[in-house]
Amino acid sequence: MQYMLLIHVDESAFAKMTPEMQGVMSEPYMAYNAALAKAGAMVAGERLQPSHVSTTVKIRGGKTEVLDGPFATTKEQLGGFYLIEAPDLDAALSWAARCPAATHGVVEVRPIWTTR
Repeated sequence: MQYMLLIHVDESAFAKMTPEMQGVMSEPYMAYNAALAKAGAMVAGERLQPSHVSTTVKIRGGKTEVLDGPFATTKEQLGGFYLIEAPDLDAALSWAARCPAATHGVVEVRPIWTTR
């Protein structure tokens, strides 16, 4: 079964880091990526650009509204994702707990809706 691991982090903390600090923070993610790949669990994963460059689209009263930036104002923003294969929710939760983001943000685990 496939699960989406949605990584929510405080973008402002990362933006305040020096390039050296950002590099050190990237190392655990590279190791996590390698572990997922070695286990055959990695389907896809990407880091997202900051939320201030996002665009939000909604339709209200039949009219399309396009807003610069995220719709919700929260401390944590969606910073990236992993799409993984796991035999069950417990295994997906185990992978989420190993994700470096779990130590400084939140990892939301959601099963992919299947039509099969």
